[in-house]
Amino acid sequence: MYTVEVLLKQVAASLSVQRKELADAEADYQRVLAALRGETTGVIELVCDRQVGKRVSILASEVAAVQLTEKQGAASGGARVPGFLAAASSGNS
Repeated sequence: MYTVEVLLKQVAASLSVQRKELADAEADYQRVLAALRGETTGVIELVCDRQVGKRVSILASEVAAVQLTEKQGAASGGARVPGFLAAASSGNS
């Protein structure tokens, strides 16, 4: 399972959707990234494969950051804390 997480301007919390296929997650990531670059205007709609019926609509001009991560299973031993700050803090041990 892959997570596309979006941080918006002026909002402390992030929005996220989960996608089963890497290609779908990568496509969503690229659409949001295009908004960050100013190549997209209007609304970006993302759908979630994990929670059927979950949809997130984001105003492209309000996107501040986006990240794509792969959920690691318990068998891999890698417990990852969700969120943008988790990546920054995990490398500073």
